Amino acid sequence: MSDKKKIAAVTVLLVFILFCIIAALFYFQVPNMVIAREYSHRGIDVSHYQGDIDWESIEKQGVEFVYIKATEGSSHVDECYESNRSNAEKTGIHIGFYHFFSFESPGISQAENYIETVGNLEGNLIPAVDVEYYGSQQHPDKASVNKELTDMLEYLEEYYGRKPVIYSTQSFYNEYLKNGYEDYPLWIRNVYLAPVQDWTIWQYSDRLVLDGMWGQEKYTDVNVLRGEISDLELSK
Repeated sequence: MSDKKKIAAVTVLLVFILFCIIAALFYFQVPNMVIAREYSHRGIDVSHYQGDIDWESIEKQGVEFVYIKATEGSSHVDECYESNRSNAEKTGIHIGFYHFFSFESPGISQAENYIETVGNLEGNLIPAVDVEYYGSQQHPDKASVNKELTDMLEYLEEYYGRKPVIYSTQSFYNEYLKNGYEDYPLWIRNVYLAPVQDWTIWQYSDRLVLDGMWGQEKYTDVNVLRGEISDLELSK
């Protein structure tokens, strides 16, 4: 093999190795882990997928705030909502509750389900509405989604006196929410890069492993907050 061919082969190998290293860094979400260290407040979000939770243990591991799944659609209540709420309230963790938005239900009836379930939120975090792709509804009608979502958000705002947080993936935000919901606090899921838009909460990883969780899901989503936790709390 000539020297030129050897150099070319080595170059290709080095490029391949570099590509593998970069791919591994992003796969294990290393860049996000580094960037997230800039923010002081770390929190998680949980649902029945995390199963039984030892909330005292979670608090000892540095979790400062949590959003607990409460409701979904017009009638569903998460099966672990009540136990998560009652046990988390015994700790010093700041607590909020989120609703998983359904494309098949009217926004107002979804808001009513949330309000009937969680009730008074004084001293807790403002409501959060999780709107993202799911199941076979990968590209629901935008006008319909926006109408029902806006109906729900406005209903919750009127009841609680604060604009809810909107949780969304980066791709769903780009297709459905961009240039229409900038007045709302945004909670963006992007586990490979920092969000490009203004955000209040950033879900930067879905690979957190915490002691004290015994559910079917090994990993837990982890978030950082831009600002202070008190900025998201409803006054007593």
